[in-house]
Amino acid sequence: MASTRRNRTKTSKVTGPLRPNTVTPTKVSVLSVATGARMDLVGAVDAEVAVTGVTLRAQDVQPGDLFAALPGDRTHGARYADQAIAAGATAVLTDPDGRAELTRILGPDASCAVLIHPDPRAALGPVSARIYGNPSQRLKLIGITGTSGKTSTAYMVEAALLAAGHSVGLIGTVQTRIDGVAQPSSLTTPEAPTLQAMLAAMLERGVDAVVMEVSSHALALGRVDGAQFAIGAFTNLSQDHLDFHHSMRAYFDAKARLFAPTSSTHAVRSIICVDDEWGRRMVDVARGDRQSQPVTVSTGPVAANWHAGPSTIAADGVQHAAVTTPTGGSVELGVGLPGRYNVANALLAVAIASGAGVPTSTAVDAVATVAVPGRLERIDRGQDFLVVVDYAHKPAALDAVIATLREQTRGRIAVVVGAGGDRDTGKRPMMGEIAARGADLAIITDDNPRTEVPAAIRAEVLAGARGIDDAQGEVREIGDRAEAIATAIAWAQTDDVVLIAGKGHETGQEIDGVKHPFDDRVVAGEALDTLSGAGTADA
Repeated sequence: MASTRRNRTKTSKVTGPLRPNTVTPTKVSVLSVATGARMDLVGAVDAEVAVTGVTLRAQDVQPGDLFAALPGDRTHGARYADQAIAAGATAVLTDPDGRAELTRILGPDASCAVLIHPDPRAALGPVSARIYGNPSQRLKLIGITGTSGKTSTAYMVEAALLAAGHSVGLIGTVQTRIDGVAQPSSLTTPEAPTLQAMLAAMLERGVDAVVMEVSSHALALGRVDGAQFAIGAFTNLSQDHLDFHHSMRAYFDAKARLFAPTSSTHAVRSIICVDDEWGRRMVDVARGDRQSQPVTVSTGPVAANWHAGPSTIAADGVQHAAVTTPTGGSVELGVGLPGRYNVANALLAVAIASGAGVPTSTAVDAVATVAVPGRLERIDRGQDFLVVVDYAHKPAALDAVIATLREQTRGRIAVVVGAGGDRDTGKRPMMGEIAARGADLAIITDDNPRTEVPAAIRAEVLAGARGIDDAQGEVREIGDRAEAIATAIAWAQTDDVVLIAGKGHETGQEIDGVKHPFDDRVVAGEALDTLSGAGTADA
């Protein structure tokens, strides 16, 4: 029986993960041919059945969806296919094992088309793009990857594009913004079905340029397969995610998928910061295609198309640096965010914006105004010392933030830091060592323990903090993060700095698999309010 939906346009009224309002149906037979997937028909359905959406989550299925039933570490997604079909899924994408599972779980009245692919995850990105009309082909899609600086750079590029009159979408760690409307993001880069739906929704709302952070996980797991990047940008590389990639080389290779000419996800144009060795290696990767001439950015001694000279810091805290442009011209770059690394982020953002057609002067003016949630974000209650919250949860990032604050303070520095559970364990002692070496007071506390024992994580961080001979300050262990923050703030005196590192913009703390409300910025503000109240009472 042919689907009665196949010639109709779908209009979505369901709330949940963002989708476009209107989708032109795609026949499942077309998807079969496009992916090379074998098609089985179950029950009263034929090859003309229409697909109008796609999801990985059975609980998010809308009528007309393709349900992607992928193999997982603990279970196979096909076990939830009966729920998806009951919710209105017309098709299932899975592998041979998943097809066998469907035979076991589907009832006699079940009706759906099944696409069987040996690697359904590899097919999911292109399938999702096809279902939603290949939206990235009609957008200026800009992808930014690297270990640190992705969020700050993305915010700066967004500001430059908006200043130039573009309608801009932003997809990143802190939030997704679509036509000025923000919503939380759980992944730096969404899974392919969500990403393609978001891009289609942005296009539908008049967006013409999208800036997105592209994680190494997304590149390795195919989340951005099916997306066509107009510009790909690289910030830097330092140790992180080795629980997933296992080596720095594998980590680099994942990032390189955005730049390698042989990669299906490579960007048309590459813009690369060459301040570290990995950036210079990435240039070589991008030059694998003789027709490709990557644009380079440098704030150090390495020659580049865009180059920033030494920074000076004005009384208002704004950094200034003279920039040489690719044409040999000169412009002054102002950066409101502290730290030399933010000069690199700002210069990369200007280069990206220029590559997208934004006048240099417009881009420079725009990036000077940007503030990024949870990135050296000041918590001010009128106190005579500085309290900042930062997302630094990697050794290189923490080191850079402490060094930046040390350069700009006359007082002492307290650092509150921990390490996340179920993540790269090798960086834990490094985080402790950096905190102890750079701070006058290092308080080791809980971050997001997730499913690990918090005390065991702290012990690994403390081993690094207490294992160095030249530590200048005091090291304390306070497991309760709120207590640790309050202790650091109570310790601070005039001109001191309290750095609360690791969680930044996050509004929850995951303990034993449960996410509890917790915002470092809110907790720090409450501690300052309590301290101020105590001071008034004592007076």
